[in-house]
Amino acid sequence: MNKFYVITNCLKDPECRTAGYIKEYLESRGKTCYIHQEEQRGLSVRPDGEPEQYTQEEGSGNNAYYGVSCGYRYTDAGCIPADVECVLVLGGDGTLLQAARDLVETELPLLGVNMGTLGYLAEIEHRSIQPALDKLMEGAYSLEHRMMIQGAAWHQNRKLLEDIALNDIVISRNGRLRMVDFNIYVDGVFLTSYSADGVIIATPTGSTGYNLSAGGPIVAPQASLMLLTAIAPHTLNSRPIVLPDGVEITIEIASGHSTDVDGAEATFDGDTSVKLNTGDKIVITKSERRASMVKMKNTSFLEILREKMNK
Repeated sequence: MNKFYVITNCLKDPECRTAGYIKEYLESRGKTCYIHQEEQRGLSVRPDGEPEQYTQEEGSGNNAYYGVSCGYRYTDAGCIPADVECVLVLGGDGTLLQAARDLVETELPLLGVNMGTLGYLAEIEHRSIQPALDKLMEGAYSLEHRMMIQGAAWHQNRKLLEDIALNDIVISRNGRLRMVDFNIYVDGVFLTSYSADGVIIATPTGSTGYNLSAGGPIVAPQASLMLLTAIAPHTLNSRPIVLPDGVEITIEIASGHSTDVDGAEATFDGDTSVKLNTGDKIVITKSERRASMVKMKNTSFLEILREKMNK
């Protein structure tokens, strides 16, 4: 590889010191390196489909909907030069998730550098940057493709929001501390109902995230399937469910036991979100897009898992 692009989390890389070091190191060896200037935008999307600059949530009751645009979050892919061959992402798993979603259309390979305390996605630790750069320049790496999922939130026949996720789509309570009732359908066939704090639909990559904390199974990231895990279900026989990647999962907000209007909220990779009320639903399927991760170590997933879980 000869041309690189660096995305850095300025909170974890103050004054872009590490990004600057990478750029200097690569350019001293005749390579090209660009550093992304971080910018963040927030757009709200209403049921009429018209975007507006986000200021604060408005409205109340069953007519209150709020979502975040499915445009870029932090990185505008259009700003990346066409000749870039690899994107280096400095931060933690959250930064890498944002980059993967923002750049999904480019199909550029991503290499995560962990600047935090614990990261399953980031391949390289901060102390190992220089040897990693050497390997990139030598071509001593492989690519690992990760499945992504997409979800579309619906109010009656009106689409409220559509977005993708590398880790998970979480449908959880919104407002007061109370349970939400969910009806779950797979390929249009009723599967089960939950009274719970929420429901997680995770990818294999996301199995070590919120899914793990909620008691879901750990899955090798190269797999292609979907995990359905309830969050704090009010039942004694609820178990996570593993489904093939070709199914369509529909989660409907049921009326349940409450007559209030707090509703629920669907969140994509902990970022973009949309409010859902009784009768609304979100339809989740495997995305045609996938994330490409640079893999430089011969370490197996089980070895990485053992190392992270023992920290």
